[in-house]
Amino acid sequence: MDKREAIGVRDASFELTTVGDLVKRGVLERPIDGNHGEIHPKSADFVSEGVPFVMASDLKNGRVDYDQCAFITERQAESLRKGFAKNGDVLLTHKATIGETAIVAYDRHPYIMLTPQVTYYRVKNKAALSNRYLKAYFDSSLFQQTLQMLAGSGSTRAYLGITEQHRLPVILPPPDKQEKIAAILGTIDDLIANNQRRIALLESMAEEIYREWFVRMRFPGCEAATFSKGIPEGWEVVKLGQHCGIVKGKSYASDDLVDDPTAMPFVTLKSFNRGGGYRAGGLKHYKGEFKSEQLVKQGDIVMAVTDMTQDRVVVGRAARVPDLGERGAVISLDVIKLEPKKIDPTYLYLFLRFSGFASHIKEFANGANVLHLKPDLILAQSVAMPPRALQDRVSLIAEPMLQQAEQLAQSSRRLSDMRDALLPRLISGKLRVDALDIQFPPSMQPPPAEAAPREAIAP
Repeated sequence: MDKREAIGVRDASFELTTVGDLVKRGVLERPIDGNHGEIHPKSADFVSEGVPFVMASDLKNGRVDYDQCAFITERQAESLRKGFAKNGDVLLTHKATIGETAIVAYDRHPYIMLTPQVTYYRVKNKAALSNRYLKAYFDSSLFQQTLQMLAGSGSTRAYLGITEQHRLPVILPPPDKQEKIAAILGTIDDLIANNQRRIALLESMAEEIYREWFVRMRFPGCEAATFSKGIPEGWEVVKLGQHCGIVKGKSYASDDLVDDPTAMPFVTLKSFNRGGGYRAGGLKHYKGEFKSEQLVKQGDIVMAVTDMTQDRVVVGRAARVPDLGERGAVISLDVIKLEPKKIDPTYLYLFLRFSGFASHIKEFANGANVLHLKPDLILAQSVAMPPRALQDRVSLIAEPMLQQAEQLAQSSRRLSDMRDALLPRLISGKLRVDALDIQFPPSMQPPPAEAAPREAIAP
């Protein structure tokens, strides 16, 4: 049997090759990752602006999260030996976090820097291989399963070095079919990207309203307010525990986590974005036992209380649980649920997310290789609590924004599911694109040519 047929390829024009063979043929440059050892930048080297220093955790939903990634100085970047990824390069994570992908698209600097967790693939012969197709292929279940197998997925040391990456298989359609496949998937990706931009805008609006009212103290009626020790009269300084309670999550063994979407959704620290908010790509599934109070439903507020210091550092970050089905989800031991008592739930979430509380409470976390935050310390923090009427008032404004953001996120998940269902059929040639008249999405359209200057008209 032909090897292509053995893996489900149904289009005879598709070639089955490897990364190493494409390098030998001059289609790909040799894949390269970031700097190892002493030359690797440390957290003390990070600066607020500069060259993006991209870790595996910065690849989210098929894109690089430049808003949350670390930065190093250009001087330090120029001192490094490798890991210089440029626009158009396809990124692939190959250590610990395995199989995340993205295409570099960054206009503030000629390159970005990679950690040793991330490899870049640079197309050398663009007439033979589309970088957009390559990224789509890297997302396919066939490639992902092979990658996970070779990397020893399931181990805490899951890793696939550069040499071993040359063994990775590549299904290579003819160039015209590559472009059509990329266009079909790119249309969906563009819709998802548009949703992400709208979500970011809605969340920034909610944050701005919160900070205007409760950080800058320009809330309605502030002109007539009398301040004492920095807070308006009518507010009170209380322990957070007076206004909310905490439920601890479920301890678990690695065998309890299953690749089965019919099992219970399981919220872990991977379910949090570095800047706060829910991260859909981090959801796991759980088959073990749990207590009813360890369930969370749509709208419940959760917080990460454990984290690996060299990974994403989300300890102290809060999120609202989206619609994960009628059963809800179980929270892991890395997560707590915060249950409002005498406080508006929306105000509580705004406070935890946008007041700077996360950065403050993170300082109480301790541990060498693993950060851990004791939940009791969260309840013991003194906070300035505005009157309930003011809480309710900001909730009326911010809650529709948060709900719309969550609806857009849900729409993106449905689009992602649609893309994931199409992808294996396109990659295998089962869904043929030969006769399709494809309209290329905006992200694949070439930039408009500059208009030629008009000839001067003689007077």
